[in-house]
Amino acid sequence: MNTVVSGDESEIHDEPHVRDRRITVSHIHALVEERGLDAQTVADRFDLTASQVYHALAYYNDYPEEMRAVEECRRELQEAAEDDPRIVTGPEDLPDW
Repeated sequence: MNTVVSGDESEIHDEPHVRDRRITVSHIHALVEERGLDAQTVADRFDLTASQVYHALAYYNDYPEEMRAVEECRRELQEAAEDDPRIVTGPEDLPDW
């Protein structure tokens, strides 16, 4: 069974993520490659195995077109949210009920 589910196959995300988890490949990549965290540290923080973290990183590098499309979609959503406060881009955008 694959560790990573593509956005097209997912029922919980519109982008690649670790199977049965909500953590995305993009987020794992950002933590390891951009912030410089150790793969085991990321695994420990999110109750993953180091293998799952490395699979996510491999997916990011194996499917660069898909990951660029995900990043572009996020940019477009952020730009749209600047003009429309009804667009939710994160938990901070949700109303207090």
